[in-house]
Amino acid sequence: MKLLPAFCVFGAVLCTSGADAASAPGDAWSYRVINAYNGEVRGNVRFRVEKSDADRVALAVTPDQPALGTARTDIYTARGLGVRQPLINHDMPVEYEFTEPYPAYDFPLDAGKSWSTRVNATIPASGRKASVRVDGSVLGTERITVPAGVFDTVKIGRRIYAGDFEGGRSETNIVETEWYAPSLGRAVKLDRSSSYMDQQRCSDEMSPCRPVRGDWFVYELVDAGAR
Repeated sequence: MKLLPAFCVFGAVLCTSGADAASAPGDAWSYRVINAYNGEVRGNVRFRVEKSDADRVALAVTPDQPALGTARTDIYTARGLGVRQPLINHDMPVEYEFTEPYPAYDFPLDAGKSWSTRVNATIPASGRKASVRVDGSVLGTERITVPAGVFDTVKIGRRIYAGDFEGGRSETNIVETEWYAPSLGRAVKLDRSSSYMDQQRCSDEMSPCRPVRGDWFVYELVDAGAR
């Protein structure tokens, strides 16, 4: 199976066809966010196309609960690869600005395809540099049900290395599984968790050093949205 390019936000969750996103300022859609540790619904995140031109798309991202982050604007290429977007750093979302588009996908998304790509980024808030690696693969197809309906999807797996080494803390390891619906040109579900090692928590020689686990959130499409 071959899929058209998609327009996707990771670390929040969004995926629409690049052509639709680029030509429809004002379009909006939303996802509910579930704490996968206990099944609690944490709130909703809304996405709205603010501006689009030949090579850039600006998206307004608005969580309805402070625990899900603050309102922001993310920037993507017309094909939907991130130029400015957040990644999880030691269980906190941090905005990255990439020197080359963030390799969330490697098109076309053929069955069984995999990729491993590294890109450099700057953290605007601090000026710190980071080298980010994304390992992705097409896992197969699956029919799933979310609040927006029942969808035939392509299942995609990713492992992201955030390049956020700091003192005794290792870089954050982010694991994502996405269910992409070709009928919508959009992700209808995203499962994301993260972990890292902290040497300050490994001082006891008698105990094994265990990863520090961050939030584990599942995003599900609530509505396809409109203007």
